[in-house]
Amino acid sequence: MTLPESKDLTHFFSEETKSRKPSPLKTCIHYFGDPNIVFLAGGLPMSDYFPWDNLSADTPLPPFSRGIGAELTGAEDETSKFMVKKNSKVHSGDIPLARSLQYGRSMGQPEMIEFLKEHTKMIHDMKYSDWDIVATTGNTNAWESTLRVFCNRGDVILAEEHSFSSSLASAEAQGIITFPVPIDEHGIIPSKLADIMDNWTEGAPKPKLLYTIPTGQNPTGSSLNGERKKEIYKIAQKHDFLIIEDEPYYFLQVGPYFADKNERAQQAEQHANMSHDDFLKSLALTFLSVDTDGRVIRMDSFSKVLAPGTRLGWITGSEKLLQAYLSLHEMTIQSPSGFTQSLVSGTLNRWGQKGYIDWLIGLRHEYTAKRDHCIDSLFKYIPKDTNKDGKQIFSINPPIAGMFFTVDMDASAHPEFSTKYNSDPAQVEQAIYAKVVKSGVLVVPGVWFKTEGETTPAQPASSKQSLNPNQIFFRGTYAAVDPVQLDEGLRRLGVALREEFQLA
Repeated sequence: MTLPESKDLTHFFSEETKSRKPSPLKTCIHYFGDPNIVFLAGGLPMSDYFPWDNLSADTPLPPFSRGIGAELTGAEDETSKFMVKKNSKVHSGDIPLARSLQYGRSMGQPEMIEFLKEHTKMIHDMKYSDWDIVATTGNTNAWESTLRVFCNRGDVILAEEHSFSSSLASAEAQGIITFPVPIDEHGIIPSKLADIMDNWTEGAPKPKLLYTIPTGQNPTGSSLNGERKKEIYKIAQKHDFLIIEDEPYYFLQVGPYFADKNERAQQAEQHANMSHDDFLKSLALTFLSVDTDGRVIRMDSFSKVLAPGTRLGWITGSEKLLQAYLSLHEMTIQSPSGFTQSLVSGTLNRWGQKGYIDWLIGLRHEYTAKRDHCIDSLFKYIPKDTNKDGKQIFSINPPIAGMFFTVDMDASAHPEFSTKYNSDPAQVEQAIYAKVVKSGVLVVPGVWFKTEGETTPAQPASSKQSLNPNQIFFRGTYAAVDPVQLDEGLRRLGVALREEFQLA
C-alpha cells in the first residue's frame, strides 16, 4: 500500500527557524570523498592526523542467556570482541574512524541511521511516507532543539501538570509559557485536555505543542494507554498543535505488578518464553503509530537502554519538519560524537535487529524484578494508617513502565497541617523532605516537577483546578541501587513518614 505524504505543518516554525539560512559550506560537504573532485572547500583536517587507529570493544552476544547484567567471561559463545578501524570496515555496519571523527553527517552516520530506520519500522506503524530520522546527543538536546525550531518567546506549550523539571526549565529559560494538563495514575486525562482547549481564553496565544512523556512518566511513573493516545491525537488535530513524544523509558515496559507470588511467577515465565513477535506486540501503541498528519515528533535515546554517557539519540518525524532540526544542528552540535556512533553502530549491527530485541527483552526482565522488589518493600514499610475519612494517608501506584515510583500522601492528615503549616500542602512537603534527608534517604518532592505557567489573559480557573489540592507526592527510583540498598532506603522512608506524621 502506498502511503500518503505528511501535511505541511511548517507554519509552526519559530521566527528563528524561518530566518535561518542553510550553511553554504554544508551544501557542498557531500562532495568530500568523491574521487573525481579535489576537495579544497572546507577546513577538514586529514584523518592521517587523527591519533586513533582503531577502537575495540568486548560486548555480550545475543541471546544473552546469562542475563544482560552478567559479567563477561571472554568465552567465544557469549562475547563479541570487535574492532572498528580507521580506514576500512571489518563489518558492514562499521563506521570507520576516519569518517566518524570528521566533520559532516549532521543527520547521523548512514550505518547508524539505517539501523535505526529498520528498528523504527519494527516498532511503529508509520502512517505517512515522508518520515525520516535525525541523530541527536540525547533527548535533552532533542528537546532544546525542538523549542528553538518551533517556539518564540511568549509562545505557549502544554505539559503534564507534573513533568521533567529540566524540560520545564529549558522552556521557561526561553520565555515559553508551560501550561499544565491534569493527569491521573494513567497519565494525561483526555477529557481534561479537551476542556482546556475548548475553553481557551480568547486573545491568549494558543498552544503550539503538547510535551508529554507517555511511558513511565517522569516523575509520576504513569503510562498512557493506546485509547487515551488516540483521543489526545484527535484533540491535537482539532486544535492544531504538535505532539512531542519524549520516550526515553519506552522499552522499560514491565507490565502489571502482582503481589501474589504465583501470578508473578507466571508473568516471569511468560516473559522468559516470549518470542520477538510477542514482545513487539506487547509494547504500548505509540503516538507515532497513530500520526496520519506528521504532527508527532518522537524523541528516542540510548540513555536508558545502553548508557547515558553515549549521548546518542534520534528524532523521528516528517521530513518537512526535520529539515529545520538538521539546519539547526549544522550550526550547533554539528553531530553526535563520532566515537559513540562508531561504538554503538559496531555493537548494534553485529547484534542485528533480532539481537537488539533480545537485549530489550533482557532489560524488561531486569526492570520487572527491580520494580517488583521496590513495590514489595514499599507495601512492607510505608505506613497503612488512615485519615479522618477512613482513607489511607499514603498510597502507592505500582508503575507498569519506567524507573520511578511515587508515594502519594494526604498533607491534610498531618497533625500540624492547620497550625504549624497554615493548611499549606507545600509547607508539609518541605518538612517531609527535610525529614527524609535527615533520616538518610533521598526521595524528591513532587513540587520540583510542577508545571505552573499562565497565559495573558489568564485561562479560566476551572482549567487549572486541582483534582486533589491537599495531595502531595515524593518520587524515588528503583534503578540506581542494588536490592539490599533499596530495601534499606525504603525502610528509612517509612520510619521518617511515621515520625513526621506522628503515627504510633
